[in-house]
Amino acid sequence: MQNKITELFNIQYPIIQAGMIWNSGWRLASAASNSGILGLIGAGSMYPDVLREHIQKCKKATNKPFGINVPMLYPNIKEIMDIIVEEDVKIVFTSAGNPKTWTKWLQDKGITVVHVVSSVKFALKAQEAGVDAVVTEGFEAGGHNGRDETTTLTLISMVKEKLQIPLIAAGGIATGKAMLACMVLGADGVQVGSRFVASEESSAHKDFKQVVVDAKEGDTQLTLKELAPVRLIKNKFFNEVQELYKIAPTPEQLIKLLGRARAKRGMFEGDLEEGELEIGQIAGLIHDVKPVAQIVEDMVTEFEQAKANVAHL
Repeated sequence: MQNKITELFNIQYPIIQAGMIWNSGWRLASAASNSGILGLIGAGSMYPDVLREHIQKCKKATNKPFGINVPMLYPNIKEIMDIIVEEDVKIVFTSAGNPKTWTKWLQDKGITVVHVVSSVKFALKAQEAGVDAVVTEGFEAGGHNGRDETTTLTLISMVKEKLQIPLIAAGGIATGKAMLACMVLGADGVQVGSRFVASEESSAHKDFKQVVVDAKEGDTQLTLKELAPVRLIKNKFFNEVQELYKIAPTPEQLIKLLGRARAKRGMFEGDLEEGELEIGQIAGLIHDVKPVAQIVEDMVTEFEQAKANVAHL
């Protein structure tokens, strides 16, 4: 299954395990890379020294390529980037910021840079900044999301029409059939998040994993668009947000309700009432917690079978 993405990252299958805060530490990333895909450590939930520890443990657990997902909105971004260079990590996925800020700096040090976007406009800005590839993330995705609510299938086609560099699709992808659909529309690979949350190696709390497995259609919704749009499972905290919206709250009121460390409380510590439970719409199709290797094998097998079936149409 060799193509632009497998060549870019030196991996077996054009699948990336998304770097998700509180879910994707070294165990998940190394298991993903050992399964023939690209594993990512999610730096967004890590202090710099914790990130260094995860990188060093990941190196011991795999001899395959892995990368770091870095949201650029954090105040200690320079320290994080320095650690990535010092620890000789060769792949960085940036998000939540201007790709011009770090792309050349990283590439000058031999690092492959991919930027995550949610629109054609930002995909073109990333291409202009010189990134090696882009991830286009649709409205279905869990966690922080684009404001325009453009769905994955629509976004792939619109970005592909304008883009010259490799395109990785994300949002609502947990099966081989979905992967094939994305690639038929022009994606060179896929980034998968929610399915890997419900893996044995994910650092998510076991109770959060069970909530993901139990989720049905309609159990997630995008909210807090005035701050940073985020897709959450509906729980007590989500309902409090909806109640606050009835009085047309100011951003300051929303920030006060949000407080600090809600995502950690929900996904990492397992507070299913007061925590933020970030997951994609595709949770309605995730029915079990499996080892990463099994998830990858199932996806690849289904992809090949679906591709063969389409060839017979």
